Amino acid sequence: MSRKLIRFDWAMKKLLRHKANFGILEGFLSELLRFDVTIESILESEGNKQDEYDKYNRVDILVKSPNNELMLVEVQNDSEIDYFQRMIYGVSKLVTEYIKEGEPYGAIKKIYSINIVYFGLGQGKDYVYEYKGEFVGLHENDILLPTTLQKQDFKVEKVSDIFPKYYILKVNNFNDVAKDTLDEWVYFLKNS
Repeated sequence: MSRKLIRFDWAMKKLLRHKANFGILEGFLSELLRFDVTIESILESEGNKQDEYDKYNRVDILVKSPNNELMLVEVQNDSEIDYFQRMIYGVSKLVTEYIKEGEPYGAIKKIYSINIVYFGLGQGKDYVYEYKGEFVGLHENDILLPTTLQKQDFKVEKVSDIFPKYYILKVNNFNDVAKDTLDEWVYFLKNS
């Protein structure tokens, strides 16, 4: 008889929603993003499964950094061919929910999309992917930088600091050998 383990997505739905347990998720996100993360709130998700027959086993969590940046965490167990587009949709929805009519576009917060997937997403051997978008000139091959005024007003050094950043953790690709503290978290996501 096999023993069923408590998965991280279940823990997020049931345990980590309590303020007393926020430190666990904050620790994971701080390790992945390489800066201290503080949880502002946790969003409810229409996809929280109560049993195996529900549509998705999906958990969305909204996290706020000390700089008021927003992080959307999603755990996905079931394979979806259009998952990359789903990531774009999730970030776009977050952008539109967190800006009010009449506010300047400069009020849009930096958004991090952290996707923990338990299926073969795309082609690649690594288990942690980070997307860093930059505008590169087609003729000069230079990187577009913000103006001095933009750097001051928005406290950024690069245009990519304004745009969303995406992370994908392909948990099943991890070889179970932890070489650093982030690997320890990925080991936990895969095996605990």
